[in-house]
Amino acid sequence: MGSPDRSDFEAAVLAVLSDLKPGEVVSYGEVAAAAGFPGAARAVGNLLRACEQPVPWWRVVAATGRLAPGKECEQAALLRAEGIRAGHGRVLAGP
Repeated sequence: MGSPDRSDFEAAVLAVLSDLKPGEVVSYGEVAAAAGFPGAARAVGNLLRACEQPVPWWRVVAATGRLAPGKECEQAALLRAEGIRAGHGRVLAGP
């Protein structure tokens, strides 16, 4: 599969992100699949890194729970503000 058309891909990903509720955490792969582009997890990450629109990027993590490289502290703080346990560079399980 070739790379998705940027405008269609971006619109689909932004639509998925706009539906995320506070306290909801999903993986890059889940966003890609929900947007209709399974297998495009890395493209989702690249889009979020470059996106200038106000989107809830902090609700998207790696499949392993790892937070965004270089933004771990900011992302963890935003997730904790929504009631998600996060620290040490990842989303933490349990209460």
